[in-house]
Amino acid sequence: MERAQPVRGGLTADGAGLAGDRVVAVGSPGRVLVAAAARALRGEDCADLGTPTVLSRFTAVPEPVRRAAAARAAGRTALTAEQTAEVDAARVARWIVEQYPRRRYPGVVLGSPHGAAAHLAVALGVPWLPAAFETTVRWHRGAVDRPAAALEHGAVLAARLLAGNPDVHVRQVHCPASRGAQAGATVSLAVRWQCLPAAYARFLAERVSAGAPVLLVRDARTWPVHDVGRGHSFQAGSPGSGLEPVDFHPDSPALRQVLRCAGGDGARWEPAEVTTGQGYAEHGVEAGFELAVGQWAGRRGHRLHRVLVDRPEALSAAVADLYRAWLRRAGKTGDRLVVECGRLLDPWQVVRAGLVPYWCENATRRSVDAVEWWLAGSEAFSSVDVLPESPGLRSPALAGLPQWLAVAAFGRRRRAVDRTAARGYPMAAVPTRRATEVLRAQPYDLPVPPHLPAATAVQALRDGAGGQGLLVC
Repeated sequence: MERAQPVRGGLTADGAGLAGDRVVAVGSPGRVLVAAAARALRGEDCADLGTPTVLSRFTAVPEPVRRAAAARAAGRTALTAEQTAEVDAARVARWIVEQYPRRRYPGVVLGSPHGAAAHLAVALGVPWLPAAFETTVRWHRGAVDRPAAALEHGAVLAARLLAGNPDVHVRQVHCPASRGAQAGATVSLAVRWQCLPAAYARFLAERVSAGAPVLLVRDARTWPVHDVGRGHSFQAGSPGSGLEPVDFHPDSPALRQVLRCAGGDGARWEPAEVTTGQGYAEHGVEAGFELAVGQWAGRRGHRLHRVLVDRPEALSAAVADLYRAWLRRAGKTGDRLVVECGRLLDPWQVVRAGLVPYWCENATRRSVDAVEWWLAGSEAFSSVDVLPESPGLRSPALAGLPQWLAVAAFGRRRRAVDRTAARGYPMAAVPTRRATEVLRAQPYDLPVPPHLPAATAVQALRDGAGGQGLLVC
């Protein structure tokens, strides 16, 4: 195993670490959601978020060429191994809160990355703050089909990062089913705060109104986890892949198909030994963070509401229903739906157009099945616009384009799947700003409704929680 280099004492403590926008992975869910929510609170859309990637020019080339391009692109934006020692989690927290307008807010939403949580925050007129951030680090001579080697290399990187950040936990995720060839070119690290960052505490004290509610959204999905120790844990695969843990076994046909598409070989898959059984997956919230938020709220007279999400689609459905009722109380129809996916969302344009948003975590069959079931049990919408995000890889868990078309077919008068997003699906990804371009074409429905009272939102979430994989307490 490569030996970790000594870390210069005080490097991150004195603010000399890397800037937050260099550390947080480009395109990671938390980064996109903070950017989208902050813009919405400023009355701006996401037209400046994301540019067409180099991979959009490789839609018709052989798969090996496309995989090599994906690996190179991932490596260019990732940190070097040496730079992991310069990661300053405190500076990342400051970078996050500085994106929000300087004013008082009637509450705050914190926790796991979820598009519906960002939409909820915008409806409440409050910020959304993540409980973790994702960073990627280059892995020279890496391989998508060698999770044990990924763990060995990642242990060195995690040790360097943790040496300067003792108040975080590092969850390493090796998932070729959701990251494709990038899983062999970079190591993905979810850095989860184990306490309330000082920048968050100052932000809450200075910007959140006295007695305002605090909502903590926690992803409660579990996954087999290997506890490496000393603040580092490892998981092979991810709930977001659309596959089950058993699918990451060497004998799994699904795994062999995924590895072939990612440029690997199923016969070489050597899983890291799992010694601790099930744990919360990468988007979970550390117990120390949750405890610190509760203690902060209790000391300052804020009511803490916990929203535990066992299935992402449960929160998406609950927030969509909440939006519909909110719009109708404001005298709007609440009759037009936009189905967003992954990074293709724009909370401000949704509010400006008076749309009901339903957010799919990704383009897996599981996510798309869920929105179909929700639509089948809901009052019909006059229009349904669908924004399918191409994952940039092939997987047996992905929904086909016909299934996305079936979602749009629930619209009574308008049924639209964005042609640009669909044209290269599932290989050619489009940037977040594509969602803005589509939603700008929707007719205005102004004025924007008054902010949703937090008590109303919490009660609506409770009412919609029964049997849906959602717990509000």
